[in-house]
Amino acid sequence: MTHASSWLIQFAIVSFVALFAGPLLSKLPFAEHFPLTFLSMTGPQTIRLVVEGTGLLSLWILAFHAFRHMPDNGRGFTFLSRIILPLITIVVLIVGDKTIQVAGQTLIEEVGIQRYSLGYATALVITGLWLTVAWLLNIEALHLYVTAPAQTRGRKKTPQTADESHDTSESSGPSDTSDSASADSLDNGSPPAMLGRYKVLKELGRGAMGVVYLGKDPTIQRFVAIKTMRLDEVDDAEKLREVKSRFFREAESTGRLAHPNIVTIYDAGEEQDLGYIAMEVLEGTTLKHWARKPNLLPLDKLIPIIATVAEALDYAHQQGVVHRDIKPANIMITKGATVKVMDFGIAKMASSSKTQTNIVLGTPTYMSPEQIAGKKVDGRSDIFSLGVVLFEMLSGRPPFTADNLSALLFAIAHNPHPSIKIIRPDIPSALQLVLKQMLEKDPALRFRRASEVAQELRACLQGQTV
Repeated sequence: MTHASSWLIQFAIVSFVALFAGPLLSKLPFAEHFPLTFLSMTGPQTIRLVVEGTGLLSLWILAFHAFRHMPDNGRGFTFLSRIILPLITIVVLIVGDKTIQVAGQTLIEEVGIQRYSLGYATALVITGLWLTVAWLLNIEALHLYVTAPAQTRGRKKTPQTADESHDTSESSGPSDTSDSASADSLDNGSPPAMLGRYKVLKELGRGAMGVVYLGKDPTIQRFVAIKTMRLDEVDDAEKLREVKSRFFREAESTGRLAHPNIVTIYDAGEEQDLGYIAMEVLEGTTLKHWARKPNLLPLDKLIPIIATVAEALDYAHQQGVVHRDIKPANIMITKGATVKVMDFGIAKMASSSKTQTNIVLGTPTYMSPEQIAGKKVDGRSDIFSLGVVLFEMLSGRPPFTADNLSALLFAIAHNPHPSIKIIRPDIPSALQLVLKQMLEKDPALRFRRASEVAQELRACLQGQTV
């Protein structure tokens, strides 16, 4: 369970049982004649004590489960997961005391009024301190949860923090102290304090390019994802200047892309030989989640997604930007059901930090034959990669597989792809033809533009041909 509604529904049901089921059941006619009683309590008292006790225990167990398994997204869920257990413990103590005061006086007398009062007061104080400490230690996550919606209303796009912690102090930019901290952090593996003007809040993950951080621009209160890449792997000074020039030139061209289905790049810079790119932060699920059986998407959902990706690629190609690393993990469906193509130009940027020549870029399984050959690529290379993605999303496996990298690259460059109709007989013939043209080895035989792919795919969905 990762959605707020799931947790709220469970807490609502268990809370109702814990708070109301006992009093309601104890007032029913059968309660007066309830045969199982203890400590000289009446039937209604026994029923209320047992039912409310069970409900409160269930509520505490649910809180413990939430504490252990609620997703850590650095915002609302993070704050809730840290305070939910002490908060519910206090509720259980207070409600449990009221129940015992009403229905379990004999139980109090058995323990002793003074001992009971002392134990109850001690438990409240300890739990209160626990809640206070948990609140203070996670106040930054609450701060982010409250402030993030306000900053997203100021622009059309609505980036959300992913996983996917945060600051209470503001800074207008890096200082000598933060520069030093950044250098130290790079050496010891901890997140840098600042990257350019961005305050680094936490690490979100690690990818092929490097570490990804959640950051914040304190000037305009915008949260960003910061993808980093080491630029100090080149020993030659002249080569290093060329590397940096290519890196920032590619970042600039990619940053000009303004399309609703392309993740926005805001900025690029360098900090202590660490190149970074600041971009839109999203929350959602990538197509990788639906690339294997039994999670394959139905055609009426998959085809519009792939067509939308093709339209976004066509826009980028017209701006002179080739993605070079189209794969399911780089296509996200946000929680608002918006398709987002991620990591535009990242593969080429990453190549800038490599000293090798004719390096093969991209993820091998999804590369085009011309990428494998080290040739100059254009938008038709992305069309081939998108064809690989479409094949995988339809069949649950990529079209080209092998036991080792060399065999895989050879298969992509020379072997025909399997017939999708053999794997999925229900696939329309028109869709098979579109896929075949997308996966042509020779770029000249593929679609000329990604917009043509989108048009053909949408026609397949409508049962027509263009």
